[in-house]
Amino acid sequence: MAILKKQGLDRAALAAVAALGLAAASGPALAQDQITLRSADTHAEDYPTVQAVAYMGELLDGWTNGRITIEVYPGRQLGEERDTIEQTIIGALDMNRVNLAPLNNIVPETAIPSLPYIFRSVDHMHRAMDGEIGQQIMAALEPHGLVGLAYYDSGARSFYNTVRPINSPADMEGLRIRVQNSDLFVSMVEALGANATPMEFGQVYDALRTGVIDGAENNWPSYESTRHFEVAPHYTLDQHSLSPEILVMSKIVWDGLSAEDQELVAKAAALSVPRMRDLWNERVAASREVVEANGNEVVEEVDKQPFIDAMGPVYEQFVTTPELQDLVDRIQAMP
Repeated sequence: MAILKKQGLDRAALAAVAALGLAAASGPALAQDQITLRSADTHAEDYPTVQAVAYMGELLDGWTNGRITIEVYPGRQLGEERDTIEQTIIGALDMNRVNLAPLNNIVPETAIPSLPYIFRSVDHMHRAMDGEIGQQIMAALEPHGLVGLAYYDSGARSFYNTVRPINSPADMEGLRIRVQNSDLFVSMVEALGANATPMEFGQVYDALRTGVIDGAENNWPSYESTRHFEVAPHYTLDQHSLSPEILVMSKIVWDGLSAEDQELVAKAAALSVPRMRDLWNERVAASREVVEANGNEVVEEVDKQPFIDAMGPVYEQFVTTPELQDLVDRIQAMP
């Protein structure tokens, strides 16, 4: 396993390689004797998702005496998630840790765990995504060129801004809120009376600092690690999303592995999940400590019901088939 530092990688060159149908790539389908899986992540090297994939690589390296390894490219070295998803689908990239949101427009089933307030707690989310519901959503990825390997925690996403504390949807009125490139997140923010501004993750700090946007939404570690807390001091724990992130593999690459190697990769991915969750819990506590030491205003006692009541149009827009409604019903019916 290796976590690679930034090496001046040219995204245009990567795209050219992809367009040539992997003629210049070194993926496992071209070298079965020595398999090096390249994995992308937008987060920094010390982030729990990056460390979880690194741990997965350590397992594979040990089990195969170095025959299968993983090279992790953290910190958006290979592009934003929208770029790396395209690379993974065509096989120019082997593995990819992404948020579910950029997949919503490709695979409708991925929008269900992304629906605002669908999960009541982290435990509720784990039980849904670790079981049949999560497997059904992973299966929906395959016709689109992706194989789901593992769900990783993404924490509770909440709103933060530069203007005022948010205690009710009325406080959202008119705020320009950055969202991921996801129609669902745009609709959620607009349903709360704010102006949704889709923007790549790496652009948010400067946009907050310069006033291009008023706020954004994310979890404790992202709020802290990006330094967004320095320029957006009001953080409201409405916890509108508990949607997990997902580790995917290119189906082209997966199909090029032997059945035995597929089993090893799947096993390593499964074992990386509890490691990630332990690292995540530690990171949440550490990030919160940093933010609170900075003196930020954290609104914890939030009446979520008015926020939930505003989500009716969002569910109507994205739960559009009996199959999707069945997923929603099964999640909400879980004790």
